[in-house]
Amino acid sequence: MRSWMGVGRDQFYDQSQIAVVPMAFCFPGYDSKGSDLPPPKICAHTWRDRVLETLPNVELTLLVGGYALNWHFGKAASVRDHVMRWEDHAPQLYPLPHPSWRNTAWLKANPWFEAEQIPHLQAHVQKVLNT
Repeated sequence: MRSWMGVGRDQFYDQSQIAVVPMAFCFPGYDSKGSDLPPPKICAHTWRDRVLETLPNVELTLLVGGYALNWHFGKAASVRDHVMRWEDHAPQLYPLPHPSWRNTAWLKANPWFEAEQIPHLQAHVQKVLNT
């Protein structure tokens, strides 16, 4: 995630500059195949809006992964389709796949993401952080 944003560790973890707000506020565990279970909807419904209300002057929101994309845009499209339409939402929102090793195949199948979208994201992150 830091690489996609073009920021270092210290800046990423500087709470005065960047907030990381999960879709759920707990780890839901693993399924029988070892994959993460989906975030419980009750967690987002209970806490997400309350947390976001405490964050003044949000200039940029990164929607990371299918659960965040579906929460904000609805389930009408795939992760790929949401991410491909990033220009419809930029510069306030950037839809992104989850930056997990499990998405290596997705990244290889969609080289446009790192070639086209990431440079725009990095430029906007720098603009927001330097204002």
